[in-house]
Order: sequence, then structure tokens, then C-alpha cells
Amino acid sequence: MTATTSRRTPSRRPSLRVERTLQREGYAVLVGMDEVGRGALAGPVSVGVVAIDPGCRSAPQGVKDSKLLAPAAREAMVPRIRRWALGHGVGHAWPEEIDAVGIMAALRLAGERALAQLEPRPDLVLLDGNHDWLTDPGRVGLFGMLDASPPPPVRTMVKADLRCSSVAAASVLAKVERDTLMVQAAEQEEYRAFLWEQNKGYAAPEHLEALTRLGPSTWHRRSWNITRAAGPEATTRGAPE
Repeated sequence: MTATTSRRTPSRRPSLRVERTLQREGYAVLVGMDEVGRGALAGPVSVGVVAIDPGCRSAPQGVKDSKLLAPAAREAMVPRIRRWALGHGVGHAWPEEIDAVGIMAALRLAGERALAQLEPRPDLVLLDGNHDWLTDPGRVGLFGMLDASPPPPVRTMVKADLRCSSVAAASVLAKVERDTLMVQAAEQEEYRAFLWEQNKGYAAPEHLEALTRLGPSTWHRRSWNITRAAGPEATTRGAPE
């Protein structure tokens, strides 16, 4: 059963207070999870995970929600997070998968792929937001077969990326890895006009102009009616994180 924590005003900086409370409840290996790229028009949706146990000390100084860090600061934080965490990973669901199953199922797929990179199996996942998109009611795993083992329980928390160091750290890992993928794609001739090195696949004016002129590429989410993205409503669909 998924539980949503009470809403409280987030502290100025993330800490491990929430994680330590959950560990005292018996969830020794706890995973913070966050996603990036949900609102983009192109590229993957990406999910970061950071596992901690009671032996993990306070997070590296400066860890916070990835949207609050400059790109250079995020990149510098990645090796420090990896050294600090018990385990870490980033999973992706690609545009053709988003088109095939929808964004919520794609988030689940990316989350499963991220969790598959961890050892040992977590006792609890702490998920940013108020909706548990990770838990599959049918317990269908990565390969479409009934999963023999139950998934880890999930706790959702609004603003967890602002309050919880493990979730903030997961946000940083996901953001840096997804941004890198978008910059690398932007270097290819077929995608160069979309300027993803600047907008990371979100509905920025230069991206919308190229879409209007050239139409969608293979990295675009075609099920989102993005050929109409040049309309005024499209600019609010997603903003760079």
C-alpha cells in the first residue's frame, strides 16, 4: 500500500531527517527516486535512484534539487554523490516506448531499469510527488511477464526533492545523464537544427520553430501531437529543468 506523507514546508536545504525516520521504522536500505524529462517534446524520460543505508553519512555539501543548481555545479556533484551513496543508477524510457505505452508506464519502465542497477534490493522507495507511478498493479516486470517477487513498497512525498537528500541526489544524477544524452544527440546532423544542446528537448521557441519547419525527428514523442507544438499552448507544456 502506497502512503503519501503529510505536506510540510520544506527546509532550506535537503537533509536525511525523513530518511532516518523511515530507517527507524525498519526500512534499512532506502532508495530516493526522481524523474526528469516528463514534459519534454523530445528525448527520453529519465529516472534517477540513490540508495542509502544507516551507515551513509550526510550527503555531500551542496546537494539539492537539480533545478536549483547550475549545470556546472550539477556535473561536479555527480562523482561526489556516487562515492557517498550505497548504490545509484539512472534508467531511461525512449521516445518510441513513450509513444507505445504512454508517459506513466514509461516512467515505470525507466524506474524499473534504474532499480535493476542496484544491489542489494531496496526495502523502500521514496518517490518525489503525490502519485505512485512506479508500482505496477499487475506486477508486470521489464519483459512483460509476471514478476515473481513483489516490488519494493513506495512512499510518495510532495517536494521530496527539496526535503530529502537521497531524492535530491537522484534528481541530480538523472538530470546530468539526460542532459548529456540530449547534447550528444544535438551533435548529429539530423538533429542539429533543434538546438537540443540549449533546450534539452523542451518546448523552447527555437525548438518549436524547427519543428514547424522540419517536422518531428525519430527522437520526438510523436504521440504528443507535437506537429501542433508551435501553437501558443505548447510553450507551457514543459520547461527546461
